[in-house]
Amino acid sequence: MLDCRRQIGLALSCLLLTACSVAIAPVGGPPPHACVPPGQWALLEPSGPRQEPGDRALAQLARQRVVLLGETHDDAEHHRWQLHTIAGLHALRPRMILAFEMFPRRVQPILDDWIAGRLTDQEFLQRTEWERIWGYDARLYLPIFQLARMQRIPMIALNVERTLVSRVGDEGWAAIPSAAREGIGDPAPASREYLAVLYASYQDHELPNPASAGRDAPPSEEDLQAPAFRRFVEAQLVWDRAMAQGIAAELQKDPSALLVAITGSGHLRQGYGIPHQLRDLDASGVVVALPWDEGGACPDLTPVLADALFGVEKRPEPPAPDRPRLGVAIDRGEAGILVREVTAGSIAEEAGLRAGDTILRLAGVAATDTGTVIAVVRRQAPGTWLPIQVRRGDQTLDLVAKFPPRP
Repeated sequence: MLDCRRQIGLALSCLLLTACSVAIAPVGGPPPHACVPPGQWALLEPSGPRQEPGDRALAQLARQRVVLLGETHDDAEHHRWQLHTIAGLHALRPRMILAFEMFPRRVQPILDDWIAGRLTDQEFLQRTEWERIWGYDARLYLPIFQLARMQRIPMIALNVERTLVSRVGDEGWAAIPSAAREGIGDPAPASREYLAVLYASYQDHELPNPASAGRDAPPSEEDLQAPAFRRFVEAQLVWDRAMAQGIAAELQKDPSALLVAITGSGHLRQGYGIPHQLRDLDASGVVVALPWDEGGACPDLTPVLADALFGVEKRPEPPAPDRPRLGVAIDRGEAGILVREVTAGSIAEEAGLRAGDTILRLAGVAATDTGTVIAVVRRQAPGTWLPIQVRRGDQTLDLVAKFPPRP
């Protein structure tokens, strides 16, 4: 696999965010378990999680306007739960919209083509630049995309370009010209509690030596006002606001539809992320449902965590295939695919690839987009050679990447 830079830059995956806009009325007797066992729905209330039969839990979710389903992006069991939940909700509310964190808004026409049946799976993934923009294993998400296509459920792209979020982290929101904001309004400010959560993520990913940064101590006011941290916070708020605005816009277009959004659980915990921004946009009827991993800490199950949980078991997954790695970071260029960076000691470096090269063809296949380049490299068998044609300045060079045999 190519080591493609995702340009996320601000480590969204470690945010520990948001809770609920509308509470689901608890029904049923006291839970027989302190936590949420696998295969069981539970509603959260002050006395603890209250187990609920699946049909009744789904019926309560289906009565809302927005259901936000969380996930850990690389957890297959989370995606299986999302698929079954979406199918159950669709049976109750056939007029449905599915909205996704995984796609930037500019690929909306491609999502429309997919739902209309005009694209193959491979064309869909290539044209949405799945590998470059999202990068997680597409096989985890394809069953959900296939369900949407089969039932002709509209798919909505909620996100903005990663480069916008990264730019906010570097320069601050005020420095971004209005024309470059992709229509995003000023986010609602973060609470003091949310800032403390974000500071833990900031320590993990932004400070040069987080181990010595007093991680166990709560952040001081000086810590929270540091310019670099404030830019980090602004970037996260812009990300949340963008998705909340996308959801709110769809609600205005079709108030009768049930909108189900698929995002990382980090956006949906404790009431700090997307639900917080939706409240600021006066959206109502919003509930959060999260997968609850087997063995999770029971004291964390408080009503502010979410509205509903579903217990998922820890299942051993088959090892990921050992995919070839060329060792480059790539992006779209004017005349082909631009090599942004070459990993030291990689196959690409040994082949003579340099940062600044433009990849024109691989094994005779035109490098029309990053997805094509990734697909060609992944098809390369161990012990084989891959011809690569590149442009370097005014020269066109023919290079050969030699993939070592499997150990």
